[in-house]
Amino acid sequence: MQVSSLNEVKIYSLSCGKSLPEWLSDRKKRALQKKNVDVRRRIELIQDFEMPTVCTTIKVSKDGQYILATGTYKPRVRCYDTYQLSLKFERCLDSEVVTFEILSDDYSKIVFLHNDRYIEFHSQSGFYYKTRIPKFGRDFSYHYPSCDLYFVGASSEVYRLNLEQGRYLNPLQTDAAENNVCDINAVHGLFATGTIEGRVECWDPRVRKRVGVLDCALNSVTADSEINSLPTISALKFNGALSMAVGTSTGQVLLYDLRSDKPLLVKDHQYGLPIKSVHFQDSLDLVLSADSRIVKMWNKDSGKIFTSLEPEHDLNGVCLYPGSGMLLTANESPKMGIYYIPVLGPAPRWCSFLDNLTEELEENPESTVYDDYKFVTKKDLENLGLTHLIGSPFLRAYMHGFFMDIRLYHKVKLMVNPFAYEEYRKDKIRQKIEETRAQRVQLKKLPKVNKELALKLIEEEEEKQKSALKKKVKSLPNILTDDRFKVMFENPDFQVDEDSEEFRLLNPLVSRISEKRKKQLRLLEQQELKDEEEEEPEGKPSDAESSESSDDEKGWVEEVRKQRRLLQQEERVKRQEQLKEDQQTVLKPQFYEIKAGEEFRSFKESATKQRLMNKTLEDRLKLEAKHGTLNVSDTTVGSKQLTFTLKRSEQQKKQQEAEKLHRQERKKLRRSASHLRSRPRRGRPFH
Repeated sequence: MQVSSLNEVKIYSLSCGKSLPEWLSDRKKRALQKKNVDVRRRIELIQDFEMPTVCTTIKVSKDGQYILATGTYKPRVRCYDTYQLSLKFERCLDSEVVTFEILSDDYSKIVFLHNDRYIEFHSQSGFYYKTRIPKFGRDFSYHYPSCDLYFVGASSEVYRLNLEQGRYLNPLQTDAAENNVCDINAVHGLFATGTIEGRVECWDPRVRKRVGVLDCALNSVTADSEINSLPTISALKFNGALSMAVGTSTGQVLLYDLRSDKPLLVKDHQYGLPIKSVHFQDSLDLVLSADSRIVKMWNKDSGKIFTSLEPEHDLNGVCLYPGSGMLLTANESPKMGIYYIPVLGPAPRWCSFLDNLTEELEENPESTVYDDYKFVTKKDLENLGLTHLIGSPFLRAYMHGFFMDIRLYHKVKLMVNPFAYEEYRKDKIRQKIEETRAQRVQLKKLPKVNKELALKLIEEEEEKQKSALKKKVKSLPNILTDDRFKVMFENPDFQVDEDSEEFRLLNPLVSRISEKRKKQLRLLEQQELKDEEEEEPEGKPSDAESSESSDDEKGWVEEVRKQRRLLQQEERVKRQEQLKEDQQTVLKPQFYEIKAGEEFRSFKESATKQRLMNKTLEDRLKLEAKHGTLNVSDTTVGSKQLTFTLKRSEQQKKQQEAEKLHRQERKKLRRSASHLRSRPRRGRPFH
């Protein structure tokens, strides 16, 4: 069990703890449960309370006995019996579930809205009926007095399906292009839908007429909020007869009284993420609003934060168990979250033992996932010399690395670096010596790290003490004597890099220490060297010269501009040097070997071919039609006929031209021969 506290409100995470890898066999899992005390003592409130990959939605039945959750992959719904603390049944579905509603008090009547426009009805025995809506649905609500299901989605219409008559009724026509969420007031039956334009339209189901419109997008913009896009409605929830909470896609929650078109309170999550769900907690007058990163609980009258909950994984949905302090979350991970907050209410009846366990089983939060296994990357394996183990049972491939036994990791690391313990021992001894030296009577001595900063702080402290004596003002604590900043003057990793661009621009006055301060720094360093040579320090450093005030604030802008000009000059010099190096470098020709049976083609041809492949099919067809290699014609049945002509290569074109010339020469020879044969022979004259 993991416990966290914010504003003195304790939150117990019942789903965390040492989890076992899925690729372990059942035999190894049982062996670990016998040997490992942490695995044996972990709290598994509901057995197999998880999904194979991701949980999308989670809800509790009205009688509180059953918890239903949907997830992937494959798409499925799981029902858990809280009285038995185990899984009751599991049903696989054809497609992913957008949302679902429990119509009965138990699990006997359930309606699922799928992402492929199908609506699926389930009874106690299983699948019952399936129908389809014209547009993709995003949310739906059930109106109990009329047995109507109201579906909203990627359409301006709100589709109504009457379950008593078993047919669709005339839809409600809204002014919006699309609708995201909807809800029905349980007291007077008012139907409200949230649009992508940032409005909430309210309808009376009895007369099927719109009774009001709220412009939430305009009211959600405050002086402190930064909004880059139009806020759309992403969550909607009624509370009682007159209260309503509206969540926007930009991370604001607006509380309305239905008698007014102005919000009573606007609460900003400060994350800029869409609000996933909104719930009301009536006993403490709290509002529970959740986005994908955090669940915030705040007072609905003042907006003051009561507490907050930030799980490790992104949230898909939140469900508050009725009449208790238990919170159920659907996460982007296999495990579904179970949180118990005693301040909100007692534990449910089926787990009343939590009230006795919460105070006894508090543990420090741990972030490790598998304590018995170490995650290593391929680079870590190369450093350890274990690349030959890839593919063996000692390494289990996972994402971009491998899992290996922690004992094997420690053994190999000790063999690779056998002097690691000696180095660690020397560091500890050096730290002990420095601690004992700190207990001696010390003079004005500077630390080893950030000496310039320490000297400046000492001078400022002296000036403050002088002014405090004159004005009798209470002096504030110094950073040098504060334990919270002690590591900044001991660890070399915290050394300020004065040559960096950020330091020179943000601290132009600090980057140039005055000559007087440099001189004083050199005197103190010389005194430190003398003190190290002697066994006991003698004498005191000269403090005759008092620290002067810092530079005038008026020259700060000029100093920043000067530093910026210097940085630009340095960058220009670097570019010139790089250009000279590029000009001096001589590029050597690269030779490529052509395989047997292949012909060399120019690089230009391959580049044009690559550019042609990156184009879309439409552009390629237009280009081929332009070159004459494509012919499109209509057939008699009304379809299209495409005729492609293969493009000849340059070598084939030359060969065809040579053959053409050869045929023309042979024709000429045939014509001349036939002409000679057809001419009459003349006899020789007799002398």
